[in-house]
This record gives sequence, C-alpha cells and structure tokens, in this order.
Amino acid sequence: MHARSGRTVRDLRRENRTAVLRRLYFDGPMSRLTLGPAIGLSSGSVSNVVAELVAEGLVEEAGSVDSAGGRPRTLLRISPGSGFMIGVDVGETRIRIELFDLALTELARTERPLASSGPRTARYDVDLVVAHLREGIAEVLRTAEVPAELLLGVGVGVPGIVARTPEDGAVVHGQTVDWDAVPLERLLREHVELPASVPYWIDNGAKTLGQAEMWFGAGRGARSAVVVLFGSGVGACVVTDPMGPGRALEWGHLTVRVRGRRCRCGSQGCLEAYAGAEALLERWREAGGRPPEDADEETALTAMLAAAYPTDAGTAPDATALAVLEETAEFLGAGFADLINLFQPERILVGGWAGLQLGTRFLETVTGYARAYALRYPASRTGIGLGTLGPEAVTVGAALLPLVDFFAQGGRRPETEPAPPSPAWQTALRDRVSP
Repeated sequence: MHARSGRTVRDLRRENRTAVLRRLYFDGPMSRLTLGPAIGLSSGSVSNVVAELVAEGLVEEAGSVDSAGGRPRTLLRISPGSGFMIGVDVGETRIRIELFDLALTELARTERPLASSGPRTARYDVDLVVAHLREGIAEVLRTAEVPAELLLGVGVGVPGIVARTPEDGAVVHGQTVDWDAVPLERLLREHVELPASVPYWIDNGAKTLGQAEMWFGAGRGARSAVVVLFGSGVGACVVTDPMGPGRALEWGHLTVRVRGRRCRCGSQGCLEAYAGAEALLERWREAGGRPPEDADEETALTAMLAAAYPTDAGTAPDATALAVLEETAEFLGAGFADLINLFQPERILVGGWAGLQLGTRFLETVTGYARAYALRYPASRTGIGLGTLGPEAVTVGAALLPLVDFFAQGGRRPETEPAPPSPAWQTALRDRVSP
C-alpha cells in the first residue's frame, strides 16, 4: 500500500518510529502529550508508535509529572538495556574497545597497546590489529555479560580513507600506516566470533570524532563545524548537518610548504609533517632537544610541553622546545585558516589526545594566526575551541555509527524488518532485563 507521496505505509511507520526514538533519545524523558507536538504527530499516532516500542522493550516508563488539573502524565525514555554497541578506536599508540548501552553508558573497556618503537608497518600489522579486535570484542562482552545477539553493531574508527566494495564491504586505504586496500570488514567477519547478523560500521577516526562532538560535545547546537583530530598525525571532519555523519578530510596532507619536510605519507611539505605529534617530537630532536628515551609519544609530548612551559616559576623554559611549538602554532593557524576559507564553519573544534594536550597551552596563539591568515569575514564568524569529550571521543563516535543506522531503521534491525525480532534476540533481551 502506498501513501500519496509515493512512500509506503511501512515507510511512514518507520519514519514515525525514528522520530519518536530520536526525540526521546535527545530530549527525553517526555510524556506522550508533549511528544506529539514536538515531532508533528497526532496523539493517536504517538500512542500507536509508543505502544509498539514499549512492547518491543525499546521504550520504557520513567516516572511521571503532575498535570494541570488532571492525572499525572507518564514519562517515557529509551530503555538503556534494550541494545548495545561496541566502539573501537584503532589509534596510533593503542587500540581501545568499549561496550556501551543505548544511553552511552560505558559497560566495559579494554585497551591493546601498539608497539611504540620499530617500523610502523610492524606496529600496524593487519593480522595483529584483527587479533586485537577479536580478543578485545570477546573480552568486553564477557566482562559485561552481554549476549552478542543484543549488539546493534560494532563501529570502528581507523586511520585513512574508507571505501566500500560489494565483495569486501569496508576497505581501508591508510597510506600513513601502509594499509593498501585492506579489506577490514571481511577480515573481521572471518575472524571475530559474532553472529553474522551483527553489522560492522568502519569509518575514518576523524569522522567518528566529529559524530561524537556534534551529538554530545562541543559541537551541540552548531549548524556547521570542522572537528580536528590531532594525534600522531592530523585529520579533520567537516559537518554541515548536525545530525549527519560528516565528511572526513585528509587535512593533514594539505601542502603547507612546497618541497618541505618529508611526510610519513611519502609526500613533502604536508601539514602533518610539521604539526602531528610524531613530527613535533622529531623536529624537537633535530633541533637539539632531548625527548625521553624509549618513551611512547604521549609521554614524550607531555615532557616536551613541560620543558617549554615549566610550572615552576624559577625554571626557565626550554628555548628549543618552545621555538618548535611556536612554529607549530603558526603552521596549525595557517591550516585552520584554510578550513575557514574553504568551509566557513560556525566552529572549529580540536580533539584527539595530542590536540587536547597542546590546546590547553597554545590554542589562543593558533587562533591568532588563523584569524591573521584567513579572510576577515568568515574568520569573524568562526569560533575555535577544544572538544569536550576527552581522548575517548573517537570510540564514542564509533559506537554511534550503528546507533545512527538503528534509529534510521525505526529501531529495527535491517534483517528483521518488517518481521518482529528473532526469537534468539527476544530471548536474550528477556534474560537481560529480567530481575
């Protein structure tokens, strides 16, 4: 049966369910009476949709509020335990794996360090990364005692460009980590012990960071933003729809100096060759600085900042470390100016472990350079600040990838629509929520 617009009745039901779930997720708890006007549905439609969602365990009652002269109104909210997501951050120094419920409460986490020395090819060996994911996913499910049947999906943030093919699903082109068309989704399906129905959502780490900051962090309320991921390397995500997934940018490989320093991507003069944490430490060493021996990048960067900006009033700053950081601030400011001129965002937000460390020290200086290099009008309308979700934001954003799709499907998994959830799913949910 088709509606006049060409959409089927099934389409309309899914859209109504999606509208209810999203509104309750971001603005709940809410009563049926306030829910209808908020999403533009009649009271009868809201009651029907809510009845379905309550029967399926996706929505639950959350107390009541007094009404003017009538019976108290029952409040509704998304049931946190009705579904779970796993978020993975394949980072530069470690792989972080976290399990969340629908309220994004962290239920379990594990981290697998990556080698801090030796060739990058060994650090990012594909078989090693897949083994870490296989073991880590099993560990968080076991720790939280969550049945795999209740997983809405596994989201994975990775370095590089992610393409998709009919044969292999998500394929990663990570030039800086020597991943040449790695069929990561197929490898995970072959080696991770999860039901075949559990989807994998694999995307660029800067993009997952952007998703998290726009939904729950410093990007909330902005119409457009560029979210910068600053770690060993540099990346960015441009968001023009606050509810949309954004678009990953290989911003770190923007040329800032012709025939400049050799970048780890193989080119010359990239922003990442001057502003990434790995390059920062190399430049400090080349200038005569002394990073801690055998330390990982995070520890070494902390030492560099402590040397350049000593907290003891009687200690003089390390002139070499300070000079490298001040030059880096100018490179970053010029890179921000390019983002302002190209996209004219409402906000630029800095995240990633290195970005959060550095930003507290010299973001004001970076902002000054950005405004000096950018066109005056768009620069005057762009705010520059730090992300608020911390270094785990990539993992949170990765976990949101399956949640976005789950809501888009009206709270139904693609393989079960329009039929009700499978008996295994229902049994797992009943066992999970039973006292």
